[in-house]
Amino acid sequence: MVRYPKPLQAGDTIAVTAPSAGCEPRHQGRLDFALKWLRDKGFEVIEGNCLRGGTQVSAPVAERAAELNAFLTDASISAVVPPWGGETSIDLIDLLDYDAIRAAEPTWLVGFSDTSTQLLALTLRTGLATLHGHNLMDTPYDLPQGLAPWWVAAATPAGGTFTQRAATHRRPPGFDDWEKDPTPTTMPLNVPTSWKVLHGPSSLEISGRLIGGCVEVLSPLAGTAYGDVRAFGQQHASDGLLVYLEVCEQGAYDVARALHGMRLAGWFDNANAVLLGRTSARDAQYMSQHDAAIDALARLDIPIIADMDFGHVPPYMSFVNGGLATVTVDAGRRKISQTLR
Repeated sequence: MVRYPKPLQAGDTIAVTAPSAGCEPRHQGRLDFALKWLRDKGFEVIEGNCLRGGTQVSAPVAERAAELNAFLTDASISAVVPPWGGETSIDLIDLLDYDAIRAAEPTWLVGFSDTSTQLLALTLRTGLATLHGHNLMDTPYDLPQGLAPWWVAAATPAGGTFTQRAATHRRPPGFDDWEKDPTPTTMPLNVPTSWKVLHGPSSLEISGRLIGGCVEVLSPLAGTAYGDVRAFGQQHASDGLLVYLEVCEQGAYDVARALHGMRLAGWFDNANAVLLGRTSARDAQYMSQHDAAIDALARLDIPIIADMDFGHVPPYMSFVNGGLATVTVDAGRRKISQTLR
């Protein structure tokens, strides 16, 4: 059974901690701006000790794990939002107190990239619905019409439904210089984009429970007790899965190997479709990023939909791990509806 946190609303408390990379001084202006932005939305915000400073991690692993455990089991906290992802938060996966988190009042954990390591493990091991969406530093950005920011998705009650429609334009390469100006709330979205069916019928409507995240950080969990998507798929075989995956930076050959490994670990045994986010990661000499997915996954003979609105190329949709979703692709529509049941 999937457990959904109560709907997020103004007055609720949001905790900010960095299970992975901390926020170094040159980016703390943006951090402070994002914290104020949440407070201006009416939320109470508390900062953890594992947040400001650090290297590729914000603090020693025991401290990061203890703080995340504490926030996820504190009934006064409604959501936990890291500043961003990072590189190596796999180091705390086996230090989370899954029994305590399972017994506690459900709390939203929000994020993507390296944060999807914790999102996946928590949903698989505790049944807690987790939210793949903007990290804190990106939260102040406006989204195009049709896309739901994470705090809107988190406001959906159990049993409720929210629908998102595909963006028509994406962001070009590049980043805002938050050190120079920490306050931007609008990003350039001027490159045309569209979802593409790589395998399967050009028009389709397919449903299943969402599970997934970033290939680079999730593929090492395949075949472990913390990434047992095969068992999750068996548990929800009557609904099937929509496995969603996105690539940050790995080349196409590395991605093909990772996807084959995930396939061999049973990640797609109960999948009704595979959803792929947009990526700016490099192609290989004889294999594109799309080719990598086809090479590893076409033999499953289920739909593969690419260039969807999640991952490291904005704008991004919000996906609820464990939620029941329906994806529609036809000549005039590109949309995903999620129901929290």
